[in-house]
Amino acid sequence: MDVRNLTKIYSTGGLFKKKQLKAVGNISLQIPKDKAIITTLAGESGSGKSTIAKLLLKIEEPTSGQVVYNGKNLYDMNKEELTDYRKAVQTIFQDPYSAYNPMYKIDRVLEMPIQRLKIASSKEDEQKIIRESLAAVNLSPDLVLNKYPHQLSGGERQRVMISRALLTRPRLIIADEPVSMVDASLRAGILNLMINFKKEFNISFIYITHDLSTARSISDDIVLLYRGSIVESGDIETVINNPLHPYLRELIESIPIPDPRKRWETSINLRTEEITYTTEERGCKFYGRCPNRTEKCLSVTPQLVQVEKNHNVSCLLYARESN
Repeated sequence: MDVRNLTKIYSTGGLFKKKQLKAVGNISLQIPKDKAIITTLAGESGSGKSTIAKLLLKIEEPTSGQVVYNGKNLYDMNKEELTDYRKAVQTIFQDPYSAYNPMYKIDRVLEMPIQRLKIASSKEDEQKIIRESLAAVNLSPDLVLNKYPHQLSGGERQRVMISRALLTRPRLIIADEPVSMVDASLRAGILNLMINFKKEFNISFIYITHDLSTARSISDDIVLLYRGSIVESGDIETVINNPLHPYLRELIESIPIPDPRKRWETSINLRTEEITYTTEERGCKFYGRCPNRTEKCLSVTPQLVQVEKNHNVSCLLYARESN
């Protein structure tokens, strides 16, 4: 998958006072074809993570830009090509409680995508695919297939959702905060499933999260977003060990050390900022909160530049060094 300059602008406000909100601005990223990787999209609420997921799944249409899969623009695909895309690119939703129709048992939940996408050649083949997918997420088919969603725990429902994504043997799974609504004791198991699927089934993941700790534990690459723009990206270990953008430094400093004997030595004071909605805004979006801001940051929009191998940052501090 090759995401090229993806932009999504929403109109907000009333009939006579409409404003333009740029939810995603000029986003580009690549998922390689020759190897499976886990790429994290990280950032706080409102940074554009879920909007990007909707654009990649064709739930939303972009204002501009392209999503190219195997050389074909997603938004130009015909019905047959789009069906193949749906098989290759699956999703795991955030909420394991609202993702199901409470009127249907789990067997119907898993049978429907197989029938819609015409994956199985017979009823026997359909049942074989379902049982294999449930076994892959450590669920017993005999225990869950005849139950309604409310009869399963949150962790079981999330694993059923993962097994549903596996039905099509996808090349890429977009996981939108898949562990944010399950108990902490279950999170490691679900994250380990993602790692295992990458290794065993050669499946790549786009892992959407605001949690840098889980991102570091499973990811190969990270793309850090702030108000719809990429502020830092690259190899996960390189980026986390050498954070350059002031926003990423703030995020890392805010992660508590899991040791009650160790206390923070400094307090973190976040500046307030006024969010602008114009599509023509200039300057750095992080200006209102940045401890290193200068007058130039008000008028010059920073561009994403490479500062070392597999490490890019969008900040005028490093743009000056690169000139």
